[in-house]
Amino acid sequence: MDLAIQSGISGDGPTAEADAPPRSVTILGATGSIGCSTVDILAHHPNAFRAEVLTANRNVDLLAKQARDLGAKRAVIGDDGKYADLKSALAGTGIEAAAGTAAIAEAGDQPADIVVAGIVGAAGLKPVLNAVRRGGTVAFANKECLVSAGDLMVREVEAAGATLLPVDSEHSAIFQVFDFDQPDKVHRIVLTASGGPFRTRPREDLAAITPAEAVAHPNWDMGAKISVDSATMMNKGLELIEAFHLFPVPEDRIEILVHPQSVIHSMVDYVDGSVLAQLGTPDMRTPIAYALAWPHRVETPAGRLKLEEIGTLTFEAPDSVRFPALRLAREALRRGDSAPTLLNAANEVAVAWFLEKGLPFLKITDVVEKVLETVPAQPLMSLDDVFSADADARRAAEEIASKSVG
Repeated sequence: MDLAIQSGISGDGPTAEADAPPRSVTILGATGSIGCSTVDILAHHPNAFRAEVLTANRNVDLLAKQARDLGAKRAVIGDDGKYADLKSALAGTGIEAAAGTAAIAEAGDQPADIVVAGIVGAAGLKPVLNAVRRGGTVAFANKECLVSAGDLMVREVEAAGATLLPVDSEHSAIFQVFDFDQPDKVHRIVLTASGGPFRTRPREDLAAITPAEAVAHPNWDMGAKISVDSATMMNKGLELIEAFHLFPVPEDRIEILVHPQSVIHSMVDYVDGSVLAQLGTPDMRTPIAYALAWPHRVETPAGRLKLEEIGTLTFEAPDSVRFPALRLAREALRRGDSAPTLLNAANEVAVAWFLEKGLPFLKITDVVEKVLETVPAQPLMSLDDVFSADADARRAAEEIASKSVG
């Protein structure tokens, strides 16, 4: 982990104690899976948290309901064409309505004790970067912050003295058991993976997988894109890159282990042979609540873990033949510069083609690999460089995907 992030997540943090004033929270992507879970935590703790700004892409009805229920100060819809609908839905509430991509980006710059970044994809980069540049605390589930713009984001965190708190269950687990005072005593980090719905299916059977099958995750309730990433295990590749930027451990000492029960969310293996793990039910409200209340804890409505009912926990090495996404992610991380940006953008396009345009399941990683082979990686010195690399990868991926379908 870079020192900027380390100092941000290991120093004195905001309180969530009963005698403290409510913490103001902005939720980027309030109507998505992470956003809805965050809204639930805020609703369970009205005296500990208050909503500042809620944003969504297109779901006006749910955004308006969330804003009314939480008494948010502002609600922002990304689709300009839905501004009138949002304004009408909030009439008489005193909640300010706004619309457009610029307004989404500005949401991260609004004063708030913590910004929860739940926007999927590169669209979340600008508002997150704005929150970082404000020197704020960012609880991020948006992998693209550290996958597409890792080096840039780390530099910005250092310059602004911002704080990054991981919300992904795996990175939250590592964060909770990582000894930042003695990082040299960490032997390895182990990211656990459910293996998705197809971990036992022969690769040749995966060619006929449908979108409905791919989004049916066995353990987690997630959006379509993230569920497909779990099915290809690209999500774990992205998490590998994210962990590299978050924790001061070399890439070759960040390992992935398939754990189908999703009870152990990740582990840290120390040089003395101790292995510390964080366990819990597969419920994103737990890591979200941890980030919201850090360095304290608050109760959540998540189910209690009952190991006696589970009985058996199993583990296995990931199959790199069935899941080439893991190899591609490591190669992109080792290549450096914009290679992880290319990986992420190509994957977003390929997944969209699979979900909407008939791209075969096995072609998702093929598209990503061809983009990495054909688009040169470039240094990332600014957000414009990130967006340029992202656009180059998307153009190439669209062309490759169209040929794969046509």
